[in-house]
Amino acid sequence: MNLKDELKNPVFARIGGIADAMGREVYVVGGYVRDIFLRRESNDIDFVTVGSGIELAEAVSRGLGRGNSLSVFASYGTAQIKSGHLELEFVGARRESYSRGSRNPIVEDGTLEDDQNRRDFTINAMAICLNKDRFGELVDPFGGIVDLEKGVIRTPLDPDITFSDDPLRMMRAVRFATQLGFTILPETFEAMRRNSGRIEIITRERINDELGKIMRSPRPSVGLRLLDRAGLLELIFPQLCELKGVEIIEGRGHKDNFSHTLQVLDNVAAKSDNEWLRWAALLHDIGKPSTKRYDEKTGWTFHNHNFVGEKMIPRIFRAMKMPMDERMKYVAKIVGLHMRPQSVGEEGVSDSGVRRMITDAGADLDDLMLLAEADITSKNPAKVRRQLEGFARLRERMDQIKDADKLRNWTNPVDGNEIMDHFKIPPGRKIAVLKDAVKEAIMEGKIAYDHDAAWQYLLEVAPGLLEE
Repeated sequence: MNLKDELKNPVFARIGGIADAMGREVYVVGGYVRDIFLRRESNDIDFVTVGSGIELAEAVSRGLGRGNSLSVFASYGTAQIKSGHLELEFVGARRESYSRGSRNPIVEDGTLEDDQNRRDFTINAMAICLNKDRFGELVDPFGGIVDLEKGVIRTPLDPDITFSDDPLRMMRAVRFATQLGFTILPETFEAMRRNSGRIEIITRERINDELGKIMRSPRPSVGLRLLDRAGLLELIFPQLCELKGVEIIEGRGHKDNFSHTLQVLDNVAAKSDNEWLRWAALLHDIGKPSTKRYDEKTGWTFHNHNFVGEKMIPRIFRAMKMPMDERMKYVAKIVGLHMRPQSVGEEGVSDSGVRRMITDAGADLDDLMLLAEADITSKNPAKVRRQLEGFARLRERMDQIKDADKLRNWTNPVDGNEIMDHFKIPPGRKIAVLKDAVKEAIMEGKIAYDHDAAWQYLLEVAPGLLEE
């Protein structure tokens, strides 16, 4: 590969020329170099210079003229330029040393060699020179190119030191292996196992950032299994580990809910890029460990695990410092409803059941159906066929239900204020009783989904309901 051909964007020669004028060495480093060889496009480019990265960034910003914005992070010794669709990060070459209780290093000025030594993995430790006399020259002291060709993740230096110094690198190893389909070298992986406990010094926010990237990868289960094997999953996500294992009583066992969950997650990931639907898939059976019971007649049961799981979601999100906003509410809602399509189908696809499901799922109905179908992981072809046929009938009936689109955006056609004004009653439980009666009548198909029909029905039934 001729690397000069990969650096045709004028920004590279411009930066190299500015560095030459300053008497500086400058290199493209890290993920951008790796992605050149992987044929992956990237707009984020990291540059290392021997000297002050901020000074070089300021000179580059002036040299690029109008249309770019410069941000300086003096406490970190870094600077960022946004120019068009590119984000250019500048840092001075440095060496790092660590104290046992922190992942924040003691930083000193260093050489390119020092800077490459501190990189997490060999595939991220390559550099391409931009100075005119060496433009396009690859500096690859640890064999990153060979590791890319072999598809392996390996640390440049002793992996025990690498992971002990900055334990987040263990999460990054798993993330890169998952995203790229690479293998973590056995000795590197064993070092992760030995140092897994060090992850406790990493902030939850940084862990979540890597976990989110794993969840957004093509097959998230790969990363979650690696985290489990490395001893990291039980430390960062203990609730998920509780799903593992099969218990057998009187020769009757249940499926391994951990393996099932990961299969459901991959099924969803194959059809949707919605990160929070993927989280709902990962957590859809999280209530099973606490609801597991053995019955001599029916075997293993997990009654109401969906409702228990729904209530667990806010606690899990809070403990993991994940967003407590509409994203959390969405995940909890989908987890609580994930059994509904199956139960509605088993009831014979009644119109009332379909209407309730459409109303309760609302705008998330398609996501709910996708998860329900992804939840079919049986190895029995006949059972899979029956379930898929049941969902097909359910979808067909959903399409046939009059007002289905309106039901997705359900609002009760009778307003509470209207009820209070007409019946001269104060706010309270009776308002909810009357509105529930209207909703039930619409769900059962007794009345049309419009205000006039609902109000006329309410006038007929209200006297009896208000006397109760």
